[in-house]
Amino acid sequence: MAEEQQTESTATEASTEQSQPDPAADSSAETAAGIREVAARARDASRGLRGLDREHKDRTLAAMASGLRESIASLTEANQEDLDRGREAGLSRSLLDRLALSQDRIEALAASVEEIIGLDDPVGRVLQGRTLPNGLRLTQVSVPLGVMGVIYEARPNVTVDIAALGLKSGNAVILRGGSAAQKTNEMLLAIIRDALRTTAVPVDAVQSIDGFGREGATALMTQRGSVDVLIPRGGHELIQHVVQNSRVPVIETGEGNVHIYIDADADAETARNIVVNAKTSRPSVCNAAETLLLHAQAAEAGQEVLRGLLRSGVNLHLDARARDWLPATQPESLTQDPVKFGTVTEVTEEDFATEYHDLEIAVAVVDSLDEAIEHITRFSTGHTEAIVTDSVSNADRFVAEIDAAAVIVNASTRFTDGGQFGLGAEVGISTQKMHARGPMGMAELTTTKWVVRGEGQVRA
Repeated sequence: MAEEQQTESTATEASTEQSQPDPAADSSAETAAGIREVAARARDASRGLRGLDREHKDRTLAAMASGLRESIASLTEANQEDLDRGREAGLSRSLLDRLALSQDRIEALAASVEEIIGLDDPVGRVLQGRTLPNGLRLTQVSVPLGVMGVIYEARPNVTVDIAALGLKSGNAVILRGGSAAQKTNEMLLAIIRDALRTTAVPVDAVQSIDGFGREGATALMTQRGSVDVLIPRGGHELIQHVVQNSRVPVIETGEGNVHIYIDADADAETARNIVVNAKTSRPSVCNAAETLLLHAQAAEAGQEVLRGLLRSGVNLHLDARARDWLPATQPESLTQDPVKFGTVTEVTEEDFATEYHDLEIAVAVVDSLDEAIEHITRFSTGHTEAIVTDSVSNADRFVAEIDAAAVIVNASTRFTDGGQFGLGAEVGISTQKMHARGPMGMAELTTTKWVVRGEGQVRA
């Protein structure tokens, strides 16, 4: 009897526990409902964008550029709050660099928006056409993707780039910019939406889900049917999390384990200038060089490159053969001023797979172009790979055999960029092979539609 009473009591307690409201479940349900509402508004806005001509879209972009310039003081103030909070939280130097919005960077953002104004409207282009024997007239035309979701971290410039490219290409965008850039992104979104209010573009063509936190990003990944494509921009963990968990089609971007190979006959000064620029001009970005491969017969060029990197404060992870070249490269004052000059450590297998985003680079000596290609093939993320050489045949082989979104001959890897490629800006640099590859401008934000015009034809 006592056991029956205990069982009944336990059952009653379990029933009571189940009947109690679960705050976490309520919160998740509320977030899911909120994201569905945002996606529905974006879908409605995308329909409103379809019929807008270039004049209306360009007028909105001009208002956006003006708003950015008029808000430089308040934007830098908001950004400073984010930077201060980031330093207190221990953000890395590379993330802080991506997060920073100086007056010059804001001006550059406004200029990139104006550059997009000057580009042709990517919507409505006739890509091909033909008339069939039965008289049907076919044309394939470019149309917007519809609704884009973009998840990114500590990159407020992405907020402007995505909004501008999305609007010009006729797409509604949903932004999740991360907590590190909270204040900056709030102000940027306000500037963008104020610009929309002055024109015929639907205000909900640009929305943010930052207020829903990480749960919002997870819920956005489930909005298949309302969101047409999801684009993650950030580090390896963010990108892979989205790729592995999203039900919405994903375009992978940004992972950049970038290599530069110095061939046997490379000019020493040219090699030094290219490698130092590729590593140091902005080490936090995905097109910065992370691994340097030196041909065994390129000792002069190799020593010049290593000397230039050390003098630029780059920490070298060297294999044994590259380290043998150090006595001829190491400045006399290296030990006297360790702050100014880079350091030297032994390279590991893990180093060759590392995207440093900092003043560090892995270095190895190889015996041939074949060995260099084999190494790159093993460790490349398919972003950008470069060769420095005076041999046309070796350059052609490198271009033909390296599988990457961008392959560069005798120039810095830092040129793999939408703005540098004349695209105005970029949504990201796609490292996949479906639909879009490399810097994604407006053309990559469109798909196609077949239009068939007939005069009563029926199929036999």
